[in-house]
Amino acid sequence: MIDGHTRLGAKVQVFQFASVGAPPQDLKYAGEPTRVEIGDGTILRESVTVHRGTEPGGGLTRIGAGCLIMAYAHVAHDCRIGDRVILANGVQLAGHVSIEDFAILGGLCAVHQFARVGSSAMLGGGTMASKDVVPFVHCAGNRDVQLHGINSLGLRRRGFSEQRIRTLKDAYRVLFRSGLRLSKAIQEVEASVETNEDVAHLLAFIRESERGIHV
Repeated sequence: MIDGHTRLGAKVQVFQFASVGAPPQDLKYAGEPTRVEIGDGTILRESVTVHRGTEPGGGLTRIGAGCLIMAYAHVAHDCRIGDRVILANGVQLAGHVSIEDFAILGGLCAVHQFARVGSSAMLGGGTMASKDVVPFVHCAGNRDVQLHGINSLGLRRRGFSEQRIRTLKDAYRVLFRSGLRLSKAIQEVEASVETNEDVAHLLAFIRESERGIHV
């Protein structure tokens, strides 16, 4: 069922029993003409729900291009999902969640409202993310969510060179395994690790975090 102000890009597939563009599950919503946008080539499988935005959240729920949203996943109001993201069966996103390009969330993951998931991060099945998950990492855990290193396999599949992956691993060790306070660890990365666009993005994501990050 396609409802409300909903725009589907070219070659979007919507399977049976999915609901796209229904009003948000937010008691403050009063019928404002908010929207849903789905990028080209995205697939919404059976019983997926995608709710339109709210005015306080910018009025838009957006899923990017080339995404796979598997059965029974829920994308709540005002979520922003990048390109080539995979949400496995039963993933639940609360309102205002942001997920960057190429992230993968395993089955039955849940993400707290206003939390972010960084690009190319991999969340293991059943992960309950209440804080931000930084880019390029593997993360898992129910109420004790922990990082488990760089998502090397996912990065290789994206075409990252071994040098790019090694550099990210160097930054990861300083940030999360050196025992330094995070502010000091960021300074140490800037001083001792090769600075490239990947490391710059990782550090910027951490600095911009409002909910804190899983470590």
